[in-house]
Amino acid sequence: MTPNVSFEFFPPNTPEGAVKLRATRAALAEAAPEFFSVTYGAGGATRDKTLAVVEEIAAEGRAVAPHLSCIGATRESLRELLELYRGHGIRRLVALRGDLPSGMVDHGDFRYASELVEFVRAETGDWFRIEVAAYPEMHPQARTPAEDLQAFVAKVRAGADSAITQYFFNADAFFRFRDDALAAGVDVPIVPGIMPITNFTQLARFSESCGAELPRWVRVRLASFGDDREAIRAFGFEVVADLCRRLVAGGVPALHFYTLNQAQPSLDLWQAAR
Repeated sequence: MTPNVSFEFFPPNTPEGAVKLRATRAALAEAAPEFFSVTYGAGGATRDKTLAVVEEIAAEGRAVAPHLSCIGATRESLRELLELYRGHGIRRLVALRGDLPSGMVDHGDFRYASELVEFVRAETGDWFRIEVAAYPEMHPQARTPAEDLQAFVAKVRAGADSAITQYFFNADAFFRFRDDALAAGVDVPIVPGIMPITNFTQLARFSESCGAELPRWVRVRLASFGDDREAIRAFGFEVVADLCRRLVAGGVPALHFYTLNQAQPSLDLWQAAR
């Protein structure tokens, strides 16, 4: 059975970026995704840009799930945003704790994503399908895997319907996390997040900041290609396509691609995984 697929975008900063994203979205729509998701900057920094992209996707008649982060936010500001999304017929959210902007110390009215999930449920009942984050290799700020798993369990018990993971390149880490979550009483769908490899420098920076492990053998091989972008893309495709095939064989319900607003790398991987 072919799993579902979904694709994530970030809000563009320029008119040219907005035009490019429309073309990317049209190309990815050919894969009949379950939904598109749109990221939300630290402390809600891209709130208006996120809202604009979400409104545009909804107007096209496509399912969209805006990211909603709670760090640095007030209950009133999130209540207003939830009403805006409901008014546009949005039925899905990705609920995240998020990160404080640099230099900001006020956490706002929430400290944990589980509190955000609880708030959304109290405010809107079952209107939204709520996705939360999961970390097969452990959240970078968690002290132990057990502590991290309990944080995930708390989000599900607060009312989350399903989860999307941080990207990873080790299928065994995902399967172990899924088994541990099931043993802890969590039976919601856990969807692996997939990051195409197209730019080694960018990927290394992302991985360092979010705690995703880039295996040494992959890192060494990518570094050996220097500025040969085609070699990086070809090798990266092999690595991630093999990962996707293993995940599909392992019965995942869907794959969620972090597109970085590019269509072809994710489409090629999706085709290879099916």
